[in-house]
Amino acid sequence: MPFVIDGYNLLYSIGNVDEESENISDVGLCRIVGRYLKQIGQAGEIIFDGTGPRDTSAFDNMDGVEVFFAGYGTDTDTVIEDKIKASTASKRLIIVSSDRRLRKAARARSATAKKSEDFWVELQKQLSRKRPKGTREPPAKSQGLSQSETDQWLDFFGLE
Repeated sequence: MPFVIDGYNLLYSIGNVDEESENISDVGLCRIVGRYLKQIGQAGEIIFDGTGPRDTSAFDNMDGVEVFFAGYGTDTDTVIEDKIKASTASKRLIIVSSDRRLRKAARARSATAKKSEDFWVELQKQLSRKRPKGTREPPAKSQGLSQSETDQWLDFFGLE
């Protein structure tokens, strides 16, 4: 299910739920949410009010999440409402915002609405879980090749 997240609403809500995380930047939030979405195998968008900083390169190539700014003359709530209305699979959408207006718009199209605080708690629980034993990387991957294996490859490619 694609997530559509009200960025500043979530950023503000974090302080109400988790005092340790209340100083997270907008870029830091995007990275955390991206890691969460990747871990659960989902896609998502975070939308912030305004036009964003002059240099938005920090938001480029975020793993697991796309970042958008509402722009001039509109706001995040309106952009998200438009996305809900335009969706051809609105039942698959998960809207993350504590804004009543957005939660009401989501329910009107049978989308799932989650309060930002609840989403943050869920995200923190998921990210703090240990990975199942079956998903651990083999020790050889982190240790690298042995000297004899390296010599074999060098010999194979004629690079000695």
